[in-house]
Amino acid sequence: MRNNPPIKTKPGSPYPLGATWDGKGVNFAIFSEHATGVTLCLFDSVDSQKERDRIPLTEKTNQVWHIYLPSARPGCLYGYRVQGPYEPDKGHRFNYNKLLVDPYAKSIARPLQWNDTHFSYPIGSSDWVMDTRDNAEFAPLCCVVDTAFSWGEDRPPKIPWHKTIIYETHVKGISIQHPDVPEALRGTYAGLVSEPILTYLQQLGITTIELMPIHAFVDEYPVAQRKLKNYWGYNTLSFFSPEPRYQSNTMNVVDEFKMMVRSLHAAGIEVILDVVYNHTSDGNHLGPTLSFKGIDNRSYYRLVRDDLRHYKDYTGCGNSLNMLCPHVLQLIMDSLRYWVTDMHVDGFRFDLASSLARELHEVDRLGSFFDIIQQDPIISQVKLIAEPWDIGEGGYQVGNFPPLWTEWNGRYRDTIRRFWRGDGGQVAEVATRLSGSSDLYGHESRRPYASINFVTAHDGFTMHDLVSYNDKHNEANGEENQDGTDENISWNCGVEGESTDPKIQGLREQQKRNLMATLLLSQGVPMILGGDEIGRTQKGNNNAYCQDNGLSWYDWTREKEQSAFLKFVQKLIAIRKDHPVLLRRNFFHGKPIHGSDVKDISWFNENGVEMNDHHWNIDFIRCLGVMLSGDAISEVDEEGEKITGETLLILLNAHHDTIPFVLPVSKKGMHWGILLDTASGNEQTRPHLISSGGRIYPLQGRSLALFRAVSLVRRQPQSLNRYL
Repeated sequence: MRNNPPIKTKPGSPYPLGATWDGKGVNFAIFSEHATGVTLCLFDSVDSQKERDRIPLTEKTNQVWHIYLPSARPGCLYGYRVQGPYEPDKGHRFNYNKLLVDPYAKSIARPLQWNDTHFSYPIGSSDWVMDTRDNAEFAPLCCVVDTAFSWGEDRPPKIPWHKTIIYETHVKGISIQHPDVPEALRGTYAGLVSEPILTYLQQLGITTIELMPIHAFVDEYPVAQRKLKNYWGYNTLSFFSPEPRYQSNTMNVVDEFKMMVRSLHAAGIEVILDVVYNHTSDGNHLGPTLSFKGIDNRSYYRLVRDDLRHYKDYTGCGNSLNMLCPHVLQLIMDSLRYWVTDMHVDGFRFDLASSLARELHEVDRLGSFFDIIQQDPIISQVKLIAEPWDIGEGGYQVGNFPPLWTEWNGRYRDTIRRFWRGDGGQVAEVATRLSGSSDLYGHESRRPYASINFVTAHDGFTMHDLVSYNDKHNEANGEENQDGTDENISWNCGVEGESTDPKIQGLREQQKRNLMATLLLSQGVPMILGGDEIGRTQKGNNNAYCQDNGLSWYDWTREKEQSAFLKFVQKLIAIRKDHPVLLRRNFFHGKPIHGSDVKDISWFNENGVEMNDHHWNIDFIRCLGVMLSGDAISEVDEEGEKITGETLLILLNAHHDTIPFVLPVSKKGMHWGILLDTASGNEQTRPHLISSGGRIYPLQGRSLALFRAVSLVRRQPQSLNRYL
């Protein structure tokens, strides 16, 4: 640190928190209730080993330390040192020797370089002993940003929930190996909206992209020690900064992220962020001191009441943010509002959301966090998705979130997997999941779209691996295959791993068609795991969080190999969009509507007879049919006009043998025209096949068939061919 002339300072303001450029200078503000002193450190460049200046923050208002630097500009690099007691037994872990990241930093200009000096105790000894080494040479550096951006005519697409089709993907993984994406853009925010990727997403037909974490994160120390990287990003360092490793050299990272959102919006695609507010990268009591731990450990984290040295850990990641602290709630809400108002995102998926509801110990669905969200005029208007579980006691809360929220429906995933694996005793629950999971969401004004339906997600097998592996194969993670779940509910179709046997390959492709068709024909909001539509495989790894390589990235050479399946998925999405009966906003009643003699939904056994209690309880039954009446939709459209559509019939057979299924008798003059049959391959299935009710349809083993009601009197020839 050089002896520089004193920098002119002003008292500044305690609000807003963070480093704020106002066009004349920069206001710095940081919360710490228990600190005895805070120092702002300024750096010359990202290569600096030491700060150029240390500027004490002498102003403190309502537990916020602040200062104003008239000479500071966007691009200014900074961090903080915070003074206070190092008393782990009292919950305090201040260490002035450690350079810390501003919790409100809008950009991280230099990423973390792992070094033992990041720990506040000497590695190999007890955390009772304070380490006095300086970590500035290796610490992340924050950067002041100018938030001005030309958004032009950007408008949120505002896709209604019931019309939403989510595509979960990874910023880097989707483009890093695409041969048509310019090399300089591969794996970046700009690469995600390059012409080849954007065109691909539009042709696929999805409405909403859900990005795995893009908040700036760090590789966990043990992962780095194994010479691996955190690929998924669930280890947040900064809740306001876009992850810099996804930045190209075209512009600064904040502007590049905004450009990505603007481009997706122009293509009619929404942007949802997977956010991790349940824990941070500071880890447990033996973790590094990177930000919150050194700023005010006792305020930011849930500590064990009778042992303040240790953390409550509802996440399995070492710590849990302290939702009892008003400043922590403010941090989360300020972050959410920033991503909506400044970055224009359309919603959030909250990782391990149950942990955010814990006020004392139990999950409180009416906790402060939900109250604040409910009344917030900005956040309450965007899409909110909960991962409704954590690892703590009582953490599994599927179906228990408030009306404003939608939820990842883990029961949907497990039921559909069991059914198509061939497990018995599943038809009753399959029916419930297909029709929107009213047992979970049919209360307190919730709707079918409260259920985010998925069969696969980033955590677990891909769809290709789900039909190719019985067991996890996580050896590449360096944890002796002990990580990742053992409950995959998968079936390898007779051979573990890849197979050259045409029969095995054919069966696997058919199972993939079954799973995807079920997903896209169910009530609720479907979520497709990115890459499933082109057969992305992780070679049986069901926990590829640390595989930032070809094991996780999209292999675009498979697009040609899986072109038929890709077309099948595109066709399914088109069918879903075309049929209002698949996009209901209200639950089925299972009885005639408004005096009509037509039920909105009917269930049939293989004899074409409506299911009764006896049929539902037969354990060996693996087949059922469901008729969705298009003229019994008691809903209106945006113009207030009654919604009507075509009646659909879905037949499902998870048994290995063909079942002669008697097609149910529909209204007078109506016949059944087939739209697809998963047993006939990925291509269009006999588009002109029309059968009358009462006739037998040979429903092949392990297959799904979809029909629509056709009037022979008013038959229009274009209808059955429009998905070719």
